[in-house]
Amino acid sequence: MITNLPVSSDSISILTRGYVNEPWVQSALALLLLGIFAWAANWIAKRIVLRLLLRLLNHLPFRIEAQHIGAIVARLSNIVPALAIAAGIGAVPHLPEGASAFVRSLCTAFIILTIAIAVSGGLALLNDLYQRRPNAANRPIKGYVQLGKLLVYGAAAILIIAALMNQSPLLLLSGLGAMAAVLMLVFKDTILSLVASVQIGSNDMVRVGDWIEMPQLSANGDVIDIALHTVKIQNFDKTITTVPTHRLISESFRNWRGMSESGGRRIMRSVMIDQNSVRFLDEDDVKKMARFLVLRPYLETKRQEIDRWNREHGADDLVNGRRLTNVGTFRAYVLAYLQSRRDIAQDKTLLVRQLAPSENGLPLEIYAFATSTVWAEYEGIQADIFDHLIAILPDFGLQLFQRPTGADLSMLAVLPEPSTKAA
Repeated sequence: MITNLPVSSDSISILTRGYVNEPWVQSALALLLLGIFAWAANWIAKRIVLRLLLRLLNHLPFRIEAQHIGAIVARLSNIVPALAIAAGIGAVPHLPEGASAFVRSLCTAFIILTIAIAVSGGLALLNDLYQRRPNAANRPIKGYVQLGKLLVYGAAAILIIAALMNQSPLLLLSGLGAMAAVLMLVFKDTILSLVASVQIGSNDMVRVGDWIEMPQLSANGDVIDIALHTVKIQNFDKTITTVPTHRLISESFRNWRGMSESGGRRIMRSVMIDQNSVRFLDEDDVKKMARFLVLRPYLETKRQEIDRWNREHGADDLVNGRRLTNVGTFRAYVLAYLQSRRDIAQDKTLLVRQLAPSENGLPLEIYAFATSTVWAEYEGIQADIFDHLIAILPDFGLQLFQRPTGADLSMLAVLPEPSTKAA
């Protein structure tokens, strides 16, 4: 609590005794003088002291920090008139003691609130300074700053209530034990979010800028903000999905940061081949295939292997002997083609494999990694590869499988109706 200044009521009464002897007039004049005194104190604090302090701050090398500090100091300057009123209200003559105590309580509550707001501004400045660090996105402290603000305002609320009730804050704190269950229920989300924020930060699960995916919440995009209660995700359609922080702990999500850090993005797509076009290659076909430079090492090695196996097993005929196939040669071509591209990572998994045949054809799957993780560049690399493979597929005597459409059915010849006349 704020104590009174050593100003006696007799000193103010002497000033007013010569004009009027009414008690209420003396009180009104004293209040007017007190208001003028508070206004003068506020004017000196803001027009002189604060301006000098802001000029000193502006000469500091860190200008942005100086602006924030100046705003905090300007907020604290509001305490000066409250201190003046609280200290001088007891000197007003003929004012009931209860009214003086109530005004002092209001001034004390205002001072506590002002200090709490200033401390909150200081915590915000601390978060702004921290975000300028290079690794700030890896371990954000915004959640802890918000928790600190919550504690500051909670303590301020207790002190304000104690000041208005003219009671000790310890008396109010002693009664909080009975309200623990209620507080746990009211602040359940805050407690869960606090625990989740600690786990997310300690385990490095999510950072600002990460691409995460949570289909159950329709979230698929970049993390733009991590706070105490919520995590904001900007989806690729530029919408914003707000996810409760604790759900990142209680539910599964996919973080694509590992893909970005590895420097390669996976390509896993299949070419559907019509199984009716799969056949063996004869000598003329092998000679035609030899015009592909990337295939020559494969053809030479494979023919030597097949000839050696046929001789060892006495299977020189076309039925029991091994022969090259167009689909196997095409698979070798695709692998050699991918190995010759600079935009395909050669130090990562690189496969060209057949999957199980189905009613949709024979899938020939490419499993590789593009050297770029940028979305547009990745899609361009993938499209270039399959553009080439689809275009060169007929050179191997293979056909791409697709379901018949209306245009395909219209090309069928219409058969004549069978005659119903007797022979």
